Amino acid sequence: MEKITIAGHELTSGKTIKDHIHVGGTEIHIPHVIICGEKPGKTVLLTAGIHNAEYVGIQAAIELSNEISPKDLSGNLIIIPLANRSGFENRTMSMVYEDGKNLNRVFPGDKDGSAADRLAHLLFDAFIKNADAYIDLHSGDGYETLIPYAYYVGEAPAHDMAKKMVDCVNTKYCVRSTCTTGGAYNIASMSGIPSVLIERGQLSLLPAEEVKADKEDVINILKFLGLLEGEFVTYPKTELREFSDDAPFTGCWYPDKKVGDRFSKGDKFGEIRDYFGKTLHTAIASTDGVLIHQCSSLSIIKDGPMVTYGIIQGIC
Repeated sequence: MEKITIAGHELTSGKTIKDHIHVGGTEIHIPHVIICGEKPGKTVLLTAGIHNAEYVGIQAAIELSNEISPKDLSGNLIIIPLANRSGFENRTMSMVYEDGKNLNRVFPGDKDGSAADRLAHLLFDAFIKNADAYIDLHSGDGYETLIPYAYYVGEAPAHDMAKKMVDCVNTKYCVRSTCTTGGAYNIASMSGIPSVLIERGQLSLLPAEEVKADKEDVINILKFLGLLEGEFVTYPKTELREFSDDAPFTGCWYPDKKVGDRFSKGDKFGEIRDYFGKTLHTAIASTDGVLIHQCSSLSIIKDGPMVTYGIIQGIC
């Protein structure tokens, strides 16, 4: 049998590897865990912390890395519990500390670029491209509320398999994404690797029930993919087409709706006001839909996130 080498580690049946890998040209070292099953099977990658303040996925990945045993596994499970480590250690929300770039906008990266570019290149070259399937865990950022949902790239080569993975996620909604660039799971999808992104959690909080739900989703997908024994469960979903309205002004944000609300064309999302209380902008819905995440801090920044919503496509 041909030996598999991941991030410089030759994978050995029944072994668990816990290590750090250095991002060349930086001082960043990324923690990773490789659980090598006692039986042959697929190699699946799980990442969290690409956005470093999205804590639910990070904690779920840490716990799974200690709870899944090689004796229960067919194939290999690679877990990167904290992709943007320097951002986490400096509380930079979505950004890589060294260069201020959003890591999930620069994949597949550049080994000769700035820190975020180099980090993305390493993650893609050492891990993502060597996976047979990929699960990426995200949440609402420190200023965002969010309902749980999952993404897959609709036009990707392996979209049929990705959709089946999404079916294993216990959420009410999924988004068939049209974005094929920039993000880790987007680039993986367009490289022929069936990939899903799960959104669960908000405001940099860490509710135990949401960590548990993330773990259950990952385990359910691993059962579907054959890495773990047992019956997997599928969940019907409403499929959405996603749209976002960014803020046209910096100021104070006063939302009128909560995430999960259905709305109609002409409904008011909220207002941006200046520091004297004068209305600068009234955000109005241009279509019917459902609000899936939004800025929920008083502070809102021009050209930054304001509201993201889905237009219902049907039941899938």
